[in-house]
Parts: sequence; C-alpha cells; structure tokens
Amino acid sequence: MIGRRGLLRGASVLAAGLVVPAAITGCSGGAAATVRLAAGEQGGFYHAFAQLLSHTAAGSGLRIETVTTGGSADNLALLARGAADVALVLADSVADSPDPPPAIGRVYENYLQLAVAANGPIRTVPDLRGARINLGAAGSGATHTGQMLLSAAGFTTDALTRTHLPLREAVTALLDGQLDALLWAGGVPTAALVIPQLRLLDLGALTEPMRERFGYLYDPVLIPADTYPGAPAIHTIGVANLLVAAPTLPEATADALTELLLTHADSLVPAEAAGTQFLDARSLIGTGTVPLHPGATTAYRRHHG
Repeated sequence: MIGRRGLLRGASVLAAGLVVPAAITGCSGGAAATVRLAAGEQGGFYHAFAQLLSHTAAGSGLRIETVTTGGSADNLALLARGAADVALVLADSVADSPDPPPAIGRVYENYLQLAVAANGPIRTVPDLRGARINLGAAGSGATHTGQMLLSAAGFTTDALTRTHLPLREAVTALLDGQLDALLWAGGVPTAALVIPQLRLLDLGALTEPMRERFGYLYDPVLIPADTYPGAPAIHTIGVANLLVAAPTLPEATADALTELLLTHADSLVPAEAAGTQFLDARSLIGTGTVPLHPGATTAYRRHHG
C-alpha cells in the first residue's frame, strides 16, 4: 500500500476551497504547473469534460491545456511519446495493455450510441447487414469497441462497409445518405446527435455477448426517454472512461488533479448530461485493473483514510 507523501505537509488551502499541495505551484515565480490533457473531438463529451476541468482548474495551481484528438487510441499514443501528461481513454482501450498507464480516476460512463436515419429501413442491429457504418474517427476508442460490438453481433469483416470519419463529418454523411449508421461512444446526450432526423438503435441484447466474449468492462445501461428530445428509452452498453497519466507525472501534480476531481465533482459534468453522469469518490476510485497513480492514491487517502 502507498502511504501519504511528505509533500502533503506543505499543502495550502486556496480561496476556492481546493486543497493543493504547495509543491505544484512552481518556483519563486509561483507559476502554475501546466498539464497537457489529451481529450477528444470537439462536440463530444471528452472535449466538453476537458474544457470544464480546465476552467475549474484556473487559479488552483494547475493550468490544464486541452489537446483536441481523435479519441482514446490517439490519446494513449500521445501519452506514450510524451506529448501529453494526462489523457481520457475508454477502459477497454487500456485493459489488455501489459503495462497500462496509471489512473487518476474513473471519471464517467461512456454510452455506445448507434445512430441511423429516423425514417430509414434500419430498425434493429441485424438490419445493419450490408450497411455502410462509421465506427468513429481513426484513433478513437469507438473504433476498437465498435469492432468488438459488430463481432458480438455476428457480423464478419465483409458483412458491412466500415469508415472512420470524425463525429460531425459522420453525422453530415448520414444525413446526406452517404452512410447508413454511425457508432459513437460518449456521454448522453451528445450535442452533435441531438437531431430529429436521427434515431438510436437498442443495443441491450448485445451486452451479455460482449461480456461473455470480451470481459466484464461492458455494462448494461439505460438511456432514459427524452434524453434525446422525443426519443424513447433504450438499452445500450456502457464502458467506463478513465483519466490516466504518464508514469512520469509528478506525484504532487497527480495529487492536485485528483483533489480537483474530488472537490469540484458537481461542476465537472456538462449541464446537458446532468442526471445521467455522476462524479463522486466511490466512482472515481473504481479504475478496475488499472492501478492508481501514487499521487492519486495520496489524495483519495487524505479524503477517505
């Protein structure tokens, strides 16, 4: 077990009520520590969460720079080559890694959302056979998860035409008839999908096949009625989203970042997702097989012993 670090003895309490280890505030100039956060596409929950985190960190002794990316795979690559300090990733994107990056916390649940034309012929997953489907942008976690979802549904590689456009381009292509479906992994509602011409397919029947074939990371979740205006409730598959860090991230910085999550949880959920996403200590610490960063462990122990 990892004990409290000596750096905590120098913690200072800021006016905003955030406890931040004094060691992160820089040298004599008192400059804020800069953390490069690999987020996701604009219009997605990753990006919205990252922007909120950056705004909340202002004045806390942390300066968070949001890096727009294609998603989980891009983020892990940026982290590995030192181009990012922390990153948002789908849990199944790191679960099979022999040496996963340490986690700051589990920040929210991603919902798999398979959108089709509201008035089109595709009503159920089996109707997708022969369809043109977008499995997320190249570099996104949706690409990885989507391949497994289609495999669990019984589709062979040649049963569908698969593309990898960014979300907004995929929505436009679907509306223009150039695509038949798109898969997105993110919070609900996702602003880019709040369009009456789109409808989500129910994926509930695929939860158990996904769990049986690929492991416990896939949760049965409900998208409540009217989450998207006028839409009925549907069942789908949830995948935890983790905030992970480079192993070289200083413990004081990881501690302060975790403290930010613990003390400002309510302000870190985009308003449109209130009621479907929650941040609290119980969910934050649940990173599964991905170990916590020592600095994050210090913060959780300070709060919960």
